[in-house]
Amino acid sequence: MSIVVCAEQRDGKLSKVAFEALSEGKRLAAAAGDTVKALVIGSGIAACGDELKKYGADEVVLADNEALAAYTTETYAAVLAAFVAQESPALVLMGHSTVGRELAARAAGIADCGLVSDCIEILFADGDYTFKHPIYAGKAIGTFKISGATRFATLRPNVFAIAEADGAGAVVDFAPEIPEAKVTVKAVNKVSGDRPELTEADIICSGGRGLGGPEGFKLIEDLADSLGAAVGSSRAAVDAGWRDHAAQVGQTGKVVSPNLYVASGISGAIQHLAGMGTSKYIVGINKDGEANIFNVADYGIEGDLNKILPVLTEKLKEA
Repeated sequence: MSIVVCAEQRDGKLSKVAFEALSEGKRLAAAAGDTVKALVIGSGIAACGDELKKYGADEVVLADNEALAAYTTETYAAVLAAFVAQESPALVLMGHSTVGRELAARAAGIADCGLVSDCIEILFADGDYTFKHPIYAGKAIGTFKISGATRFATLRPNVFAIAEADGAGAVVDFAPEIPEAKVTVKAVNKVSGDRPELTEADIICSGGRGLGGPEGFKLIEDLADSLGAAVGSSRAAVDAGWRDHAAQVGQTGKVVSPNLYVASGISGAIQHLAGMGTSKYIVGINKDGEANIFNVADYGIEGDLNKILPVLTEKLKEA
């Protein structure tokens, strides 16, 4: 049997988590004695083929069609489910991104397969797969198995290592019947910026209600730019209208796992911790010494962030 990795791309550029998923797929395929196939869905994606072969794909499959130029869950899920029906893989992997989490759920439903989302570890032993992901808002790690011949899993970004490995297979086309979408994409408004995408960033600087208002995020942005970091936000700051929902980290926002997470003016509500608790290092900055963020932080600074952040930013610029 094979392992299928659905490699997410945008405008012909593969996401970081696509390579993480492929590297993990290659590792699991080696343990199971299987092959790994990378499926890319979109339009104008020919360049993705050779790039994925560098990371161990035994075969790269391109579902390249103008009808797939704009992402819709309906059409992409139909293509993925059709490929799963054709291949009957043991495992289907993709990133737990905004796209991946809904695409996996829809395609798994069409294919009548089980799904474990937001995995932080996958094991293969005795001919079966075991999946681990955070439960109870990140307070515990659940271990799961899925019945059935094909299993779906989404992988938390920035958790699985990327490893280059030569792939021996070819790049082939896949042209299934694409259903007419019930939803039509009329326009895509792209937000430009030099900062990394939130779910793929190695460093994230986030702010909360403790910033006092939207102008307080200028301190976060300056710190982030000195570190080459992404900017995140707590739900409280988003609900207050200080930041767009796209920046929200937490149970009802984006799940992140950077090497460094700096939380400024964030109390540490359990819903927020669920979205960033697997960060390698956490730094909390808050004037309230009893704030819950200090219970999970590796390093904490108690004090006025309006005084701390400018000094910290200046020192980083000097370094």
